[in-house]
Amino acid sequence: MAHIPKRSRREVLAWGAAVSTGLIACGETKDSMTSVDLTGSLLDLSAADAVAAMRKGELRSEAYASALLEQCQEFSRLNAFISLAPEKVMEAARDADMKRAAGTELGPLHGLPIPVKDSINTMDYPTTGGTPALRNFRPGQDAKLIRLLKQAGAFVMGKTNIHELSFGWTSNNYAYGAVRNPYNTDRIPGGSSGGTAAAIAAHMAPLGIAEDTQGSIRVPAALCGICGFRPTTHRYPNEGVMPVTPLFDQVGPHARCVEDLQLFDTVIVGKQPASDVASLQGVRLGIPRRYYFGGLDSDVERITEIALGKLANAGAVLVEADVPNLEDLIGLTTAPAQLVDVERRFSEYLGTYGGGITFSDVLEQASDDIKGIFSEYVLPGGKYSMSQAAFDAARDVHIPALKEIIRSYFRENDIVAMLFPATMTTATPIGEDIMVEIGGNPVTLEIAMARNISPGSTSGIPGLVLPAGLSSGGLPVSIELDGPQDSDQSLLALGRAIEMVLGRLPPPGV
Repeated sequence: MAHIPKRSRREVLAWGAAVSTGLIACGETKDSMTSVDLTGSLLDLSAADAVAAMRKGELRSEAYASALLEQCQEFSRLNAFISLAPEKVMEAARDADMKRAAGTELGPLHGLPIPVKDSINTMDYPTTGGTPALRNFRPGQDAKLIRLLKQAGAFVMGKTNIHELSFGWTSNNYAYGAVRNPYNTDRIPGGSSGGTAAAIAAHMAPLGIAEDTQGSIRVPAALCGICGFRPTTHRYPNEGVMPVTPLFDQVGPHARCVEDLQLFDTVIVGKQPASDVASLQGVRLGIPRRYYFGGLDSDVERITEIALGKLANAGAVLVEADVPNLEDLIGLTTAPAQLVDVERRFSEYLGTYGGGITFSDVLEQASDDIKGIFSEYVLPGGKYSMSQAAFDAARDVHIPALKEIIRSYFRENDIVAMLFPATMTTATPIGEDIMVEIGGNPVTLEIAMARNISPGSTSGIPGLVLPAGLSSGGLPVSIELDGPQDSDQSLLALGRAIEMVLGRLPPPGV
C-alpha cells in the first residue's frame, strides 16, 4: 500500500532548504504572510493557497514545482503519468518566477503546474490517448482549455495515464501499464481519468484536468477520495479533446477541495464564484433512492447514510423523492448516443489535428481489450452495436424526454440538488475488469461504476463528487450532488458548504 505522509521530515527539510537558498522569497516576516500558512508542507497547499503565495512572492514557483516533482518521483509506482518531463516543468516554473520579478501582470493561476489527462491536446507533450498508435502524436496547438489555463499563468505538468482511448472504468491500461489507487495500490483508481485522480490524491499536484463522457471525471474522483466536477455540458470548451461523442463529452477538474474547483471555474468561465452557502439550514436535497440506492456495497450504504445524517443535523432538508422512468430512459439514451458516432468523430479529430494516421490504424495497434470493445460495441455489425435509427431516437426523442423529467424533478420537489452514492462499491482489485462482487452478488463492473453517474452526463446537468468517508478497508466512499442545468456556481457553493460538514479524507497512508 502506498504511504503518503502528511508532513514528512523530508518535506520540512526541503522547505527549510528552499528558504535558505532563496527559492522562497526572503525578507517576509510571519506577520506579513497573511494570505497563506506556509509553515507546513508545500504538498498540502491547495491550488488557491499556492497561487496566492506565488503571486505575493512568499513562495517561488521553482520551489513549489520542485517539491511536487519530488512527490511524483517518490510515488512513481502509482503510474499516474504517461509523459512527465521534469526539466520542462522546472523551466516553466523559472519562467513564472522571472515574470513576477520583472513586474509582469500575473494571472489567477500564476506559477501553478497542472497535470492533464492524456486525451487533451498539448504542444508540450505528446497526446497519446493511452494507445500505442498515438505514442508520438503531437497536435499543432494546445486544446482551447489548455490555452486558457496558460493565459491564466498555469503550465502543463505532464500528461496523465488513462484507460486506453477513454473506453473503460479501471485505467488498467494494457499499453502503458495500470494506474494504481493511492489508498491501496492493488486497487483501481477508476477510469478513464485515473491518472489525474491518482496524482491529485497522492499530492503530486492540487488541481488536475480530466474529461467525462459517462463518468470519467466522477468515478476516479470517487474512488480516489478527491473532489471532481463535471459541469453542465459545454460549459468548458472541448475543442482539441479526443472525442467519444459531442453529446456528452466534457472536460473538467479534479482537486482536493471545492475551493479549487471554484477557482478553476472562475478562470475558465470568467465569472466570480457564487457566494458560499453559510448554512445548510433549510437547503432541500433530493434523495432518489429507487434508482440510486439499490444493491450498494455495505460500506458505501453505511457511510452514505452517515453523511445524510450529518447533513440533516446541519439543517438540510432531505426530500425522499424518485425520478420517474429513469432506468428506462437511461437504457434508451446513454449507450446508443455514445457509441454510434465514435468512429466518425474520432476520424474527424485525427484529420483536424494532423495525426497522419487513420482510425483503422489506431484500432489495429490498440490493445486486445480495446479491440474487443470496439468490435462488439462500436463498429457497424458488432454484436452489441447500435443502429443509426437508435442513435437518432436517443438524440431527438429520448434525451429531450430525460432532460424534461429531470427538470421537473428539481422544480416539482423544490430541491436545489439531488444526492446519492457516486458508485455502488469502492475501488475494486486491478484485473477484475468485467465482473465484481457486491454483497455476495455478481455485478458487472459497468453497472457498479456507471449506474449512478450515467443520468447526469446523459442529461447534461452538472455533477459534483465529494468524499464522504473511508470504508472498513480504508478505501474512499464518495457522494455525488447533481444540480439543475446551468446551476454550476450554486452547486459548487453548496458543495463547499457540504464539504465543511463532512470534512476531508486523510491523505493516503495516514
